[in-house]
Amino acid sequence: MYRIMMIEDDEKIRRIVADTLKKWQYDVVEVTQFDQVLTDFEQINPHLVLLDINLPVFDGYYWCQQIRAMSKVPIIFLSSRNQNMDIIMAINMGGDDFIQKPFELDILVAKISALIRRKYTYQENENITFNHRGLKLNVTNSTIEFNGQSTELSRNEFILLQLMMRNVGKILSREDFMQAL
Repeated sequence: MYRIMMIEDDEKIRRIVADTLKKWQYDVVEVTQFDQVLTDFEQINPHLVLLDINLPVFDGYYWCQQIRAMSKVPIIFLSSRNQNMDIIMAINMGGDDFIQKPFELDILVAKISALIRRKYTYQENENITFNHRGLKLNVTNSTIEFNGQSTELSRNEFILLQLMMRNVGKILSREDFMQAL
């Protein structure tokens, strides 16, 4: 059973979404103390995070950055904000998707299922690595290794390096990089 951490201050929305996800066999943990989200995240260890932007204490962008500093868990923003800049900021801060309120519950469930399937199901069967001149990129855990030293890459670093290693010997345009990101 996959565990979803829901960070939403609107109790009505939180209840409806949590009840729906529980019907789909997800374990939903609702955050109600909005000043200790990171501590809750570490204890809950979720497979996916649903995150509102407008929260008391700190906003969702802040919490997304804090979570991204320690995890690559999928994050879906749920927000009533509808400006393009809000969506761009959410994705650039590390969010994987943005769903504007009000939303259809079946679309939310479909997006959650797709993210979880991509993150956990497909990766279980893959152990892909790329090697080039001693640099080893491990696709499964987004790490690089060179001369016996290993480090974990950010999401964008991983995307860019994987694109370059898949296209060794080819010239890539700025558009190629932007499209990948």
